[in-house]
Amino acid sequence: MIYIDDKDVWPNLCVDDLWVYDKLILARKLGHQAAPAAVPVPSAGWYVVRPITNLRMMSRGAEKIWLTPDDVDLVPDGFFWTEYFEGRHVSVDFHHGIGVLAVEGFRNSSRLDRFCRWEKIHNTYQFPAVLGDMHLRQPWINIEYVGSKIIEVHMRWNDDFGNHNSNVIYPVWQDDPIPQPENTTWYASPAGSRLGFWISHK
Repeated sequence: MIYIDDKDVWPNLCVDDLWVYDKLILARKLGHQAAPAAVPVPSAGWYVVRPITNLRMMSRGAEKIWLTPDDVDLVPDGFFWTEYFEGRHVSVDFHHGIGVLAVEGFRNSSRLDRFCRWEKIHNTYQFPAVLGDMHLRQPWINIEYVGSKIIEVHMRWNDDFGNHNSNVIYPVWQDDPIPQPENTTWYASPAGSRLGFWISHK
């Protein structure tokens, strides 16, 4: 069976692989500066504050926040702070450790949980050594990058591009029902406040 939701994947994972869904542990294993609520940041700057675990996907609860070492109470319990990275946001599907799909996300606002467009790209990515031999137990692994930095790992594929041949999709949200772009058709894919996508046929 191919799972497309993290909440369905998690109960079936090998216990030794569950750590990838702890975003704080993942960040530390990757060498990122990160710590849970109550631990101060090392210096004033922009950080991402997000839930340690989020099985509802789509970066829910993640925010870019200015923090100083005195702001320990701004990070809620169950959340953590981590470095804020600049660069392209890319989601890559690995099938048995081989990259088979890479898509880039684009934003038109500062919200970390919203993208206005996803587009297929032709960049090649190698399966990261930090995940060891997980690809031998999980045939599909999705990894998200900002620039060259890994920020999330999911033991599933990216279903947003799984049931059509389009190279470009435009997410549509309940509170932001964008007009239909030219040369697109509707693809229903409800998830949280997302209703689905306009799918380009250019």
